[in-house]
Amino acid sequence: MAKSNPLDNACGKPSILEVLTPPTPPTTRFVLVSPRHAGNVGAAARAIKVMGFHDLVLVSPRDPQLTTRDDATAMACSAADVLASARTVATLAEALEGIDWACATAMSPRDFGPPVAAPRPHLAELAGRGRRVAFVFGTERTGLVNEHVYRCQVCLTIPTAAAYGSLNLAQAVQLIAYEWRQALGGFDTVYPAPEVRWADHAALDALLAHWREVLTEIGYLDPAAPKKLLPRLQNLATRLQLSDDEVHILRGVAAAVQVPRRRRQQT
Repeated sequence: MAKSNPLDNACGKPSILEVLTPPTPPTTRFVLVSPRHAGNVGAAARAIKVMGFHDLVLVSPRDPQLTTRDDATAMACSAADVLASARTVATLAEALEGIDWACATAMSPRDFGPPVAAPRPHLAELAGRGRRVAFVFGTERTGLVNEHVYRCQVCLTIPTAAAYGSLNLAQAVQLIAYEWRQALGGFDTVYPAPEVRWADHAALDALLAHWREVLTEIGYLDPAAPKKLLPRLQNLATRLQLSDDEVHILRGVAAAVQVPRRRRQQT
């Protein structure tokens, strides 16, 4: 018997994902139910911000001032704005106001309730459907209770090693935020490209002349019978595509070899 798709009969036909970065749906919300540790809340704020999300809601936290504690601020790093704008509500029903597709996260199987899915395939299907999405995470020690899971349309289970599948709350938030961002199209990877000034032919010729001088002084090169040493060094320098800085380093090494030898010769 084919497995049922948790999105069947619940959403319209999916639209084609845009090739680059499609817009984020009208709502993407991250809900932490009864969080206990300020550090986890701060780390969760950072986790969602780096993936381009900002809507964080806490449901009945152990400490009503959890988002303002020093540990939260420290773990949030540069996501203090997400902490500052986070809302605290009394019930999950309040946290899900305006949401039409809630994704519970749970590791423990339930006897019944919403269908269970792995995040990657489910979110790939969900991404193009314009849903107002919430991801719901349980308290650190015990996760979500059944009452909270039953309020959701799907239960996401992160695939982990069978022998040990316990994830820290903020780690789980980061994984789900990443998978959701990837499903929406992801971000372009930007690699910093420092400006490099490449050595020209004159600089390479001067380098090879310097090394020829040094190799001759130390007796490694016989000018009367150089064989193929110099052409091979020239081929090496050309193949490496040296920068000006690298040429200066190599010439500095050559000069360092020459100085003590010449001093000894003068004494």
